[in-house]
Order: sequence, then structure tokens, then C-alpha cells
Amino acid sequence: MSKATWNGAVLAESDNCEVVENNYYFPPDSVNKEYFTESSTHTSCPWKGQASYYTIEVDGKENKDAAWYYPSAKEKAKNIEGYIAFWKGVQVEK
Repeated sequence: MSKATWNGAVLAESDNCEVVENNYYFPPDSVNKEYFTESSTHTSCPWKGQASYYTIEVDGKENKDAAWYYPSAKEKAKNIEGYIAFWKGVQVEK
């Protein structure tokens, strides 16, 4: 069971993560959406496509753009389409 935590809160937990480039991508239904707010940030990956971001907020503390996902992944990354990955201090236990 993989688990993502930040500021004492469990952000996501799943046995069905996809690992790509050492990042754990959590299925959308394994994420505690109460902590997530859509961000206007977008980045592009040549083989995965355009990423969208979430800002995470727990107990009044904000972690801007700490989670990302590919809403419409390119063909080689279809296995992570819609899945959510973390960085910026979010701890992922494998």
C-alpha cells in the first residue's frame, strides 16, 4: 500500500499506483479531494503531454502546485492519465 502524506494528512492511499520516472501516480479514486484545489499552472512533457496541477491545503497551510496529473496523456503515458503524483515535500511511502 502506497501512501502520500503532507502536514499530518493522508492525501492518497492505494495498492494500484503506477510508477513512472520514480514518481508514484495514485489513481484518482484514492485521493482525498478535500485537500486539493485546481491550480492554473500547466507544464508540458514531450512524451506524457500537458500536466495540470493542484495546490494542497491542510489545516490552513498551503503547498502550491504540490500535485500534478495528465488529464489527456499522450499514447505512451495512457496508463497514468488522470492519476495524481506529488512533490514539494509531500512524503510518499511505498
